[in-house]
Amino acid sequence: MLVRSVLAAVLFVAFALPASAEPLDPGRVAAGRVKVTSGAAFIVRGTSTLPAKVGDAILETDSVRTGPDGRIGITLKDDTRVSLGPDSEVRLDRFSYAPGEGRLALAIQFVKGVAGYISGRIAKLAPNAVKLETPAAIVGVRGTSLAIRVTS
Repeated sequence: MLVRSVLAAVLFVAFALPASAEPLDPGRVAAGRVKVTSGAAFIVRGTSTLPAKVGDAILETDSVRTGPDGRIGITLKDDTRVSLGPDSEVRLDRFSYAPGEGRLALAIQFVKGVAGYISGRIAKLAPNAVKLETPAAIVGVRGTSLAIRVTS
């Protein structure tokens, strides 16, 4: 009986893990990962809205959105950190981090709500390669941290 229970648990985990893993589009590499989340938090990828979980990949052109009780924090591969408060949304328009090949780019669109930003290595290596946009302004980054509130 114990052997059957253990075998059933092992099979459940073995089959559950691939099902919970997020499929990436071929040729698209993760720009970063979800580090923390609480309440209603989502990744918008194309026409799909996925509940965000710690460890989920964030791809170039993904949006991250929170609901009225949501919060989310993401870390990009260059150690840029972005966090969102309730009723907020940002879109990762462009991300490229290949310093050995000279490819550095980061463009984030702050769509609505409140967000915090802490610059990573791209801002330190190539400050002009970072563009933070709101509906009303474009922010130049010179290796800093900031908080942004976008109201409609």
